[in-house]
Amino acid sequence: MRAVLCAVVVLGFAGATAAGQDQKIDAKKLIGKWEAAKAKEGAPKMVVEFAEAGKVTLTVTVGDKSEKIDGTYKVDGNKVEVVMALGGKEEKETFTVSKLTDDEMVSKDSKGKEETLKKVKAK
Repeated sequence: MRAVLCAVVVLGFAGATAAGQDQKIDAKKLIGKWEAAKAKEGAPKMVVEFAEAGKVTLTVTVGDKSEKIDGTYKVDGNKVEVVMALGGKEEKETFTVSKLTDDEMVSKDSKGKEETLKKVKAK
């Protein structure tokens, strides 16, 4: 499960971002829980939570099992760099955010994959 989880995390974050030309995002709008706007059928459910003080948590749910992975992030202009420890190895990914509103984020990963995330509403 750990190998699958590592692959899912990397792909999930890879899909979590979009291109903007040297824009600056409001980092305060990033704070909260985010999930894919259009989840692929059969894909694990992933929720990314950005907290204050540069903390990030990824929760991956496969069936009835969930795993949390903690890490850090920093914002530089419209780029978000996320660092997490996966399988004892540090993984780093930088995403470029082209749109960030109170409830939607569009971003692109370093490989050019674009994805739209929606903010999870508190219940």
